[in-house]
Amino acid sequence: MASVSVLVAGHVNWDVTLRVDRLPEPDGEAAIRSQRQSGGGSAANVAAALAGLGLEAELIGSVGDDDNGLLARRELEDAGVSVSGVRVIEDAETAVKYLLVDEDGEVAILGNDGVNEAVTPTDLEPARIRAADHVHLTGQRPDTAAAIARIASEAGVSVSFDPGRRLADRDYGDALALADVVFVTDREATALLADESTAALADDRIVVVTCGADGAEAYTPERSYGHDGFDVEPVDTAGAGDAFAAGFLATWLGDEGVDRALAYGNACGSLTASRDGARSAPTAEAVKDVLTE
Repeated sequence: MASVSVLVAGHVNWDVTLRVDRLPEPDGEAAIRSQRQSGGGSAANVAAALAGLGLEAELIGSVGDDDNGLLARRELEDAGVSVSGVRVIEDAETAVKYLLVDEDGEVAILGNDGVNEAVTPTDLEPARIRAADHVHLTGQRPDTAAAIARIASEAGVSVSFDPGRRLADRDYGDALALADVVFVTDREATALLADESTAALADDRIVVVTCGADGAEAYTPERSYGHDGFDVEPVDTAGAGDAFAAGFLATWLGDEGVDRALAYGNACGSLTASRDGARSAPTAEAVKDVLTE
């Protein structure tokens, strides 16, 4: 897998994770059990997970020139991710997300966007995109996502896209149309497939639907696949979907098939959900242990 290079584009955040006794109701209050800080953002999470699985991972994104941006970049470099494509914006704040995690591992998120969408189409370096073996897009400016997908597609580079929670609020049609693999949750799939312009996606590409503790499904032009996932005690589900995407891509790009990619992705997601923090993706050795149990 080490010879495969993946360019990931999207958000680079700094996460503050607050473990609470329960997610507060309106006008309610919850007790903080513990607090920790680490890098986050879907693009950064996927890139770090890919590097941990032995692939060459590079990142396109943006951070501020503050302490959080410095910490985020250092953490990614320590994980083996190339951050040469990450823009540092002067006199700006890195996006900070506050993740509330209850005793069942469920997550609610508060945050500011900071400068995590400072990369515009005019900031892109086409040569960097064309040099990758694969490009993975996460939630970001729709015009930037579309421009990256277009450059990659024209160069014959495969593209995957995980638009994330804001799928229903943003027009990602151009990027989705060029994606070879689309990742959505079961909730997001309802919104995606309800739109007639995207309902035909599974006719000429792979659509992967994650279903939390119930595993994941994949739909291809030839057939559909399913995997029930793995039975783990959830500790923190933040980043589990990003780890799943990294595991699926690592396997699919290695020509091991969609069925195997689903199992590998579920193993990565399950292991991440059983640990603290969005940046707790497992190593290839840990995944192997799960798959052979």
